[in-house]
Formats: sequence, C-alpha cells, structure tokens
Amino acid sequence: MSGQDKFEDDLLFALTRTGEGFRTEAAPLATGGLARGRRRWRRRSAAAVVSGAAALALVGTGAVYLSGGSGGSPAGTVLTAAGSGSGSAPATTSGTPMASASASASAGPVITGDEVLATLQSLLPKGKVSGAAGRGTDDGPTKGTFAGANLVFDDGQGASLVSVAVQKHRKGQGQDRTCPDPKTARIDSCTATTLADGSKLYLSQGYEYPDHRADTKEWMAVLTGPDGREISVSEWNAPEEKGAPDSRPNPPFTLDQLKAVVTDKAWDRIVAAVQYDGVDRAGQETGLSLQDRQAILAKLLPAGVTVTGITGDEIFADVRLAQGTATGSLVLRVQKLVPAPGDPTPEQLFADSTVLPDGSRLKLYGPASDPKTKMMADVLHPDNLRVMVSQGPTGKPLLTPDQLKAIATSPEWNPGK
Repeated sequence: MSGQDKFEDDLLFALTRTGEGFRTEAAPLATGGLARGRRRWRRRSAAAVVSGAAALALVGTGAVYLSGGSGGSPAGTVLTAAGSGSGSAPATTSGTPMASASASASAGPVITGDEVLATLQSLLPKGKVSGAAGRGTDDGPTKGTFAGANLVFDDGQGASLVSVAVQKHRKGQGQDRTCPDPKTARIDSCTATTLADGSKLYLSQGYEYPDHRADTKEWMAVLTGPDGREISVSEWNAPEEKGAPDSRPNPPFTLDQLKAVVTDKAWDRIVAAVQYDGVDRAGQETGLSLQDRQAILAKLLPAGVTVTGITGDEIFADVRLAQGTATGSLVLRVQKLVPAPGDPTPEQLFADSTVLPDGSRLKLYGPASDPKTKMMADVLHPDNLRVMVSQGPTGKPLLTPDQLKAIATSPEWNPGK
C-alpha cells in the first residue's frame, strides 16, 4: 500500500467514525488482533456504523431516520399545509424521509494539512522525509472532523511509514483501548494506562499481520483525553503499511518517543480546530421523559384514539394506538435540532416548507400512490424544537394528515413556554 493509499484509508476511517454512537466491543478487537492497528479498526467500524449524516434508529420500528433534508431520489410527494402543491421529497427508505449531508465544513478555526504535517515533523528527530501528505479540517469530505498526516521517515537505518490521526469524540462515543490477550493476538508488548490529567494512553508493539504472512511490525501510541481528543501515531518497519518488503528490523521510534509525540501540547491547536464527530445526543434532548410525551400525546389525540403503550429513548418514541377494535401506531420524534458537523442546517432542512403564523415551518410527507395515508408531519418550531409525527409501520393509519399536523404543531411540546 502506498503512502497516498494509506492516507485515503485514514480518510475512510474518519468518515465512518462520523456515525452516531461509535462503539466497537473490545473483545472482537482483541480476538482479531488489536495490534493490526487502525486499518483493522477501520474495517470493523465501517461495518458497525453508518457513514455520512448521523443515523438515528427508531426504537421498535425497524425503520431508520436520517437527519432530514432535501435532495436525493423523490420517493414521495411533499405537500403544503393545505395539502396541495408538490415538490421533491427527501430520499426515502420505506417512505421515510432521509437527509443528505451538507458538503461544507462547520465554521470555526481551520487547520490545513500542511500545518498538521508540519506539527508531526516538528516532533520527530532529524531524518530524511519523503512521501509526505497532510489533511486538515478544511477538507470537504471529513467536514472538519479529522486531521492527519503521513510521511516516510528514514534515519539512515531504513525507511519507515509514520502516520498520525487526530479526532474528537463526544462523551460516551469514544473507544477505550485495552490490551489484547497475547495468546490470541500477535503482539510483543502492550500497556494501557491513565495519566495524571485523566487522559488514557495506549502503547503497543505489534505486527501488521496477525496470521504471520509477513513480519512487518506496527508500533503505535494512542492518547484519548477528557476533552474527547484521540491522537494516534503509528509507525512501521517498512515504507508502506502493507505490500512492501521490510526495510529495517524495527520501526525507528521507541514507545517513549511515540508517547512524547501524542502527549505533546503542539496538538492542542489542532484538537481545538477539529470538530466533534457523531451526534450531540445530550444537546438534542428536550427533557421530556417517555411519560411526559405520552401525557402530551394523549391530550392531542382525537377523541376515541388512545395510547396503549410507548417505548423509546430520549428523542424517539414508538407509540401503540387503539381506536375501538382497530390498532395502529405512531413514531414520535421530539428533539432540539442541533446539526452535527456537515449536516444540513435547519434552514436547509426546511427550505421548502410552509411557514405557519407563529413562525413554525411545516412539511408533510406521503407516498405518491396515496398521499392520504402513511403521512408524516415534520415541524420546526421557532426555538429550533423539531417535532416529527408519523403513522407507524404496524396496524392501520388511525390519524388524518390534519390530525398529524395538529399534533406536531402543538405548543404543548414546549411546556416551559
């Protein structure tokens, strides 16, 4: 693998980490060989999360809503509040609107790839450098959530690929590194310690290939900090991560030297510029419990329709309904709209909406085959409170589009106002 290919792999890694709630279990990593480094980690994370716009699973429904927006293949009809007019609906899965991510990076301080590369080089001893490339927060595909650099370093004892990656994760969305069992992983040494400031430092001397097909070594240091930072540096005893003959017995830097690199304060400026990846779930929560939402919904349902059960989390709820002997369901989403880096802004999400007298913006969705059924009302209130109410996937549609609209636009969702 060339240095440029390695760098593109790092970009893929960064993109796949932008999905919500990145969590990879330690046991599979250990079993597969944590010493294979970020490349194996990237592969596992790519299978575990949805890349691009943050995906929010609807509890109990099996459906998935992305963060809303226009664009994509029109799979339904967007209706105005009066039920007339048409436009392109967001791309859908089973009639459910989904969003495309914005191509622009979040506003804020910018670090260029050259600056990231210069920082890495400043922390290395003297040596010949070639094949150098950097990627900063001004890069479009990563939308400010990744910074990194690669170079080939030669101290006169042979060429070595060196790579750094900088990301920032929200609380609960990072990954604590643990040392694998040497009986199941090809590794020579490993430590995972907590530093005085609460940061966690992982150091390992392992191999690129756990199956012994080659003896290429990968040594790495990973620092995760209380502020969400994750700085990882890897080095190989070859000029490429894979596919090149080993150029020296060991990588050039000791674990103490790698530790000095990842803990250096020179990264602070870069960390400050990197945007948090993932979804800010805490920032989106409204403080309404499931019981609160059930009580509000019960007041807003038309006469004869009752709530028979509710499940969900802080944002989504799957509601079971009954009307006489008929049963139905609703999917209810109540959240403060706080876009993740690169996600569409509220203005973009509701660009084609109907503006209501109180300033709220309304979109109604329905399948083109029968816009009177399986409807969904999506409302952005003036304070950026988003309320989305959709006929659920089970039972019969028990509510009309106007009734869905009345529920979503109700001021009851703002009990503190």
